[in-house]
Amino acid sequence: MTPAASPPIAVLPAGTREFATAAVEAGGGRLVDPGDAEALVWTAVSDRDGLRAVLDENPQLRWVQLPFAGVEPYVDVIRGHAERTWTCAKGVYADPVAEHALALTLAGLRQLDRYARKQRWSRGRGRNLYHAKVTILGGGGIAESLIGLLAPFHCEVTVVRRTPQAMAGVARVLPAEETDESLSGAEVVVLALPLTPETVGVIDARRLGLLAADACLVNVARGRHVVTDDVVEALRSGGLGSAGLDVTDPEPLPDGHVLWTLPNAIVTPHTANTPEMALPLLSGRVTENVRRWAAAEPLLGPVDPAAGY
Repeated sequence: MTPAASPPIAVLPAGTREFATAAVEAGGGRLVDPGDAEALVWTAVSDRDGLRAVLDENPQLRWVQLPFAGVEPYVDVIRGHAERTWTCAKGVYADPVAEHALALTLAGLRQLDRYARKQRWSRGRGRNLYHAKVTILGGGGIAESLIGLLAPFHCEVTVVRRTPQAMAGVARVLPAEETDESLSGAEVVVLALPLTPETVGVIDARRLGLLAADACLVNVARGRHVVTDDVVEALRSGGLGSAGLDVTDPEPLPDGHVLWTLPNAIVTPHTANTPEMALPLLSGRVTENVRRWAAAEPLLGPVDPAAGY
């Protein structure tokens, strides 16, 4: 059975933002109730029970589009309905998130975190990014965009990814089993990988000890990739030079948490990709995937139920 020329598509939950309905129509889709739809655009960030109920009640739904890149809140629903086609916003937000990662990296290396807290003139410190040894955990869209941004700095880039393959602008691509090797002597480490059971706590005290002295850690992925107490201790002791954290564990980071006040830490409240940045990009992804669905073309951002991303 092939999709219709103007495929009937439901957008849920009820009262969803207008961008999603407009995006579906721009792609040639026809908005219908879920009982009459063959595909679903779901816009809730974490209502897995609601999504599960919709799918259980509508077995005819064959494709589900999710609005974010990280699908961990919905992994059990995806695996429970693995016979359907699943897509997410994987890759859509890569450019703004990579830009934020570069900003946090430069701020940490240049010690802008410390200078911004001072109220008097002080001695000059910091180093530049040129020719630095940079390790990126994760080989998806964010990594690819960041590698392009790093090119003018002539960094020695190592990427760790589940399926190693050559990447332009990268000196080494290693499998996850060689994460320790990738971190040994790294001057900058950027986390841009999916959150899975295997990547929870991937950065802990032992691995922080593998980095170069005064290294910069940047996390634009998920807070649980990092053992927060270990990062705090490394920042306090000087074992870690700086940390730029757009995501934290716990999240939101509580008022009064030590990370807010450590002079060598910058915390941004999960703003590597703001709504102002995201909505036009997500709208374009939904529109393009609706067009592709109608034309029976491969969809963008496929989710692998077994892998969980």
